[in-house]
Amino acid sequence: MRDSTPASTSAGAEGFTTEQRRILLVSLLVAFLSLLSVSIVNVVLPSIEQSLAASSAALQWILSGYALAFGVVLVAAGRAGDIYGRGRIFVAGLLLFGAGSLVAGFAADPPTLNIARVVMGLGSGFLNPQVTGLIQQYFSGAQRGRAFGLFGGIIGVSVAVGPVLGGVLVAAFGTEWGWRASFLVNVPFVVLAVVGACLWLPPSAWRAAVGSSPANSAAAGPQTGGAVSEAPRASRVTVGMSRIADLDPVGVILLGAGTLLVMLPFVEREAGTWIWSSLPIGLLLVVMWVRWEERCKRSGRAPMVDVELFRTRSFSNGTMLVSIHFLGMTSVWVLLALWMQSGLGHTALAAGLIGLPSALANAIFAPIAGRHITRIGRPLVLWGFALALTGLSLTVTAVILHYTLGTSEWWLLCTLGLLGAGQALIISPNQTLTLSEIPLRYAGSAGGVLQTGQRVGTSIGIAVITGITFTVLASQGWMTAFVVGFAVIFAVVAAAATVGVVDLVQGRRQNSDR
Repeated sequence: MRDSTPASTSAGAEGFTTEQRRILLVSLLVAFLSLLSVSIVNVVLPSIEQSLAASSAALQWILSGYALAFGVVLVAAGRAGDIYGRGRIFVAGLLLFGAGSLVAGFAADPPTLNIARVVMGLGSGFLNPQVTGLIQQYFSGAQRGRAFGLFGGIIGVSVAVGPVLGGVLVAAFGTEWGWRASFLVNVPFVVLAVVGACLWLPPSAWRAAVGSSPANSAAAGPQTGGAVSEAPRASRVTVGMSRIADLDPVGVILLGAGTLLVMLPFVEREAGTWIWSSLPIGLLLVVMWVRWEERCKRSGRAPMVDVELFRTRSFSNGTMLVSIHFLGMTSVWVLLALWMQSGLGHTALAAGLIGLPSALANAIFAPIAGRHITRIGRPLVLWGFALALTGLSLTVTAVILHYTLGTSEWWLLCTLGLLGAGQALIISPNQTLTLSEIPLRYAGSAGGVLQTGQRVGTSIGIAVITGITFTVLASQGWMTAFVVGFAVIFAVVAAAATVGVVDLVQGRRQNSDR
């Protein structure tokens, strides 16, 4: 199932054409904005609470509403881009995201803000699979690795820069307009991105990347010139209906509802024990979705996701690896922000600044990793895990030394920089390897599956790891709580690294059998 998609350029493997650079500029700007909106809110929540007199439940929904909407639509949005054209879904997502940001910035009460955040999350969910789909469509070989390397750098920078930018805006504009500016800042960039997409995305990006299912495409038939008759008009209606069928509405509902119910108890864990009843129901719906997709394929219809993709070693192992990795690693920044502010009494801005070296290292090393991933392969990802696990160990050591010997907490700038370098060698190289054997007709939906795993892993990881940390904190204090929390993160990241080792061994065994 090798990807036979040709690159849309005659440039050398190490260079991008003007068209490719424009695609990347528009795509990565949008990816940065959507992922920035995940991390920037953590710092401005106290300002929102003070400005709108928001309850703790309302504040929780400002976070979880975005996360849930984002995660639920990823796969369906990716498939829609495959069918209707990635440019169209890209712009639709931009308009949703921009409208939600505008309403959020001027929200007069918590319900309005929460609804706006859900709309922003839907927009982000529409956008992100199109970014990976566009890279799959217009880049190949070493170029694709470099493009995903830049994308990986954007992911790392957005996560680390979000808290810093939020702190700067609150410091610059005050409690009332600081948090509003964190949403309104998106709007002019969304306008620029819409204009850029309309001007710079090539015509093929606005057309379907896949055909209709066999039966329906036969019904459309060839069309001849001349006057438009009733038969061609009926054929166009048939083609339109086939596009809806290709989107697989039943599969969209099953997977969307299943993802929502699986994520819900982890993002709304304070709602009560009853909320956990949604977890088994969600898992059941996911199983039903897999059965439905298999049934669609057997009957000759186009499934939303061809479950045969999971039989491809690189895709299944890569998706598992990154899902487990996000389950652990995203909690690093949550625990650090809590420790810096609650444990040490630093400001939100200082708590955000602690992650800047990590962001810088990620931005530097991710493009370098992308340039070499097609040559080195899976070992490059394992080197990244070695760096990340070393960074985690040294971070814990620095915190212990702070409490026992009084050393400065700012030594974490060095240890987290090492962690960022490791992240750079993991995220984008793994994405390149995971999608390397995916056919173009499933590029969007496969990218959606990959990102859904990341979102679900993030939700579960933050809930579990912060829960463990707070439990220890209640009786043991911050040093022990920090050490225990990071020990759990270390174990989870080590498990992800183990998946990488298994994939490497399986790949070498597979090559030796050929």
